[in-house]
Amino acid sequence: MGTEEEVNKVLFDEEAATSLVKELRASFTNGKTRSYDWRVTQLKSILKMINEREQEIVTALRDDLSKPELESTVYEIAMLRNSITLALKEIKHWIKPDKVKTSLTTFPSSGEIVSEPLGVVLIISAWNYPFLLSLDPVVGAIAAGNAIVLKPSEIAPASSSLLAKLVGEYMDSSSIRVVEGAVTETSALLEQKWDKIFYTGNGRIGRIVMAAAAKHLTPVLLELGGKSPVVVDSGINLQVAVRRIIGGKWGCNNGQACISPDYIIITKDYAPNLVNTLKSELEKFYGKNPLESKDLSRIVNSNHFNRLAKYLDEDKVSGKIVYGGERDKTNLKIAPTILLDVPRDSLIMSEEIFGPLLPILTVDKIEDSFDIINSGAKPLAAYLFTNNKKLRQQFVSIVSAGGLVVNDTTLHLAVHTLPFGGVGESGMGAYHGKFSFDAFSHKKAVLYRSFAGDAAIRYPPYTVGKIRLMKVLMTGSIFSIIGALLGWSKV
Repeated sequence: MGTEEEVNKVLFDEEAATSLVKELRASFTNGKTRSYDWRVTQLKSILKMINEREQEIVTALRDDLSKPELESTVYEIAMLRNSITLALKEIKHWIKPDKVKTSLTTFPSSGEIVSEPLGVVLIISAWNYPFLLSLDPVVGAIAAGNAIVLKPSEIAPASSSLLAKLVGEYMDSSSIRVVEGAVTETSALLEQKWDKIFYTGNGRIGRIVMAAAAKHLTPVLLELGGKSPVVVDSGINLQVAVRRIIGGKWGCNNGQACISPDYIIITKDYAPNLVNTLKSELEKFYGKNPLESKDLSRIVNSNHFNRLAKYLDEDKVSGKIVYGGERDKTNLKIAPTILLDVPRDSLIMSEEIFGPLLPILTVDKIEDSFDIINSGAKPLAAYLFTNNKKLRQQFVSIVSAGGLVVNDTTLHLAVHTLPFGGVGESGMGAYHGKFSFDAFSHKKAVLYRSFAGDAAIRYPPYTVGKIRLMKVLMTGSIFSIIGALLGWSKV
């Protein structure tokens, strides 16, 4: 006989998922989530939740990932707090219809675009930033007026359990619910008809999500990943560049972040300078024995630890380590590791690393880096360090990625006026700031007309004169219309 908790988890099958969606759809249909007051109340409840329970959140993140408190408070809690504060400040403006111009064809008329909630949405989040990547999309979905089911990742069990508990305590359970579990529960949810599915994770599961959504013609927003490159030019402040690379790589959950630098491209003659500076700065940050550092997250579980070890142990790669490589399987720790001139056909260069390993590729001239980047799948992010204006312009023009940053890494994530999302295999759709509101809204076109100005030329019989006038009316040019009325236009 299992525990009550185990029995409850088993009971969440397709029938339970159907019942849950039906309940939420009834709540949405009665208009509850559409009201401005409900949206504001729920956003304030999330803010209250993270303010009052911050220490519990930090503890859960430590349990799941050994995440340093600074990373938890800044990259998860503070960023989430900023998202909520922005939504509360801007929501009145966001929900207001956008007035648009109309044409002579419909004169006299007026038009507007009305943002309406999509309905009942499913948010499936990731384990590496389990609070931010769960609740940041929820903020957008609430602001847009939707009913929501959140499915946290089971790979971060402490965070998943705490999310379920806190959302149950602080949020309106008639319209916002959390479903815990793994494959069985997620599969049951994916069988349902949703008005949108928002998934954060890897491409393999992203394809499963998209296939399930296709059965119901459900739109999806996929936040995936990829191999985010860093191009390092010469003639720069190398120490600052290296510190920013370290911050984006090891300072972001020990490389377990979708926008962490995945590999570096640099010229052969400048590579030794980069390697030496990386070694020096890494030792300053994490000490001579980084496995003992409290400022590095651990690898999330043994499966991911073994995956990373496999990258390092490949015959063509193991001899390329120039710094680090130490491992502690018992505590799931891997030291920051630099590899120089790894073969491009190696495992570490063919799959997203998602860990503390950083390969360096060398080229004869820095412009060759663009061909290397574009020869693979489009990454979620791409980074360039340079003082060369022409190179920067080439980078922005030539490299296709979800987002670009020049002379830093990962910071575009924190700019709410920039959309955050992928392209190609790194994802589809975008969110953050108003883009989150838009992601969970339908932009409804509305045209208003009066009974005045009813033109006979719309209706049969279709004479030569009517045809002539209708053709020029469709151009919207007042001079063409005058010409047609005077008989100057040809049919």
